[in-house]
Amino acid sequence: MTDSPGRRRAPAMNADQRRAMIVTAALPLVVEYGAAVTTAKIARAAGIGEGTIFRVFPDKDAVLAACMEEAVRPDDTVTHLEAVSLEQPLADRLVEAAEVMRGHMNRIGEVAGALASVGKLRRPEPDGEGKLPDREAGLAGPRTALAALLQPDEAALRLAPERLADAFQLLLMTAGRAGAPDPLSTEELVDLFLHGALAGAGAPTGAGTEAGRTGVGVGPEQSS
Repeated sequence: MTDSPGRRRAPAMNADQRRAMIVTAALPLVVEYGAAVTTAKIARAAGIGEGTIFRVFPDKDAVLAACMEEAVRPDDTVTHLEAVSLEQPLADRLVEAAEVMRGHMNRIGEVAGALASVGKLRRPEPDGEGKLPDREAGLAGPRTALAALLQPDEAALRLAPERLADAFQLLLMTAGRAGAPDPLSTEELVDLFLHGALAGAGAPTGAGTEAGRTGVGVGPEQSS
């Protein structure tokens, strides 16, 4: 007697592993369907029965909230930044890093936008001491990875890699954002960061020394 074909049993997982698997399957569906995505769709994407979702999540809103938390997490972004080859020229390193960072920020925007459009975007809840989650904690990892990409060229930089990484991160978060009238391409953004806003080789030697110290460009200052 042979067993009839049926649904393949999901591998044994603990609750945390199963939640992570469900969120991974749900994320692209949330981007596509927003809060209208059904738990049945999520279950099919995850290859599990719909009831399995409710063994680890109390309701669909909890799944949606977990998707937002996952989108904000910087872990994968840091891993990709750390994989950027230091053998490349600095400009190429920063272009690759910027693409990674923009992908992360776009994912956050897509998930947040999909949930906010139907009022399902949950605001961070305060901890036991009444404090909101520290946004800085989510920026620290990527910033450290960006500083490491700048480190090989430290002798040619105007400021310490850590300070420049902070400036580059801020530039990525504000310049060339989606919806801007004429957003900067990644290459334009990196070129602006490295060489500043002035055309040509930069400001003449001796002109605006203080501006040269505080400008966006990070290349070595011109010598007479």
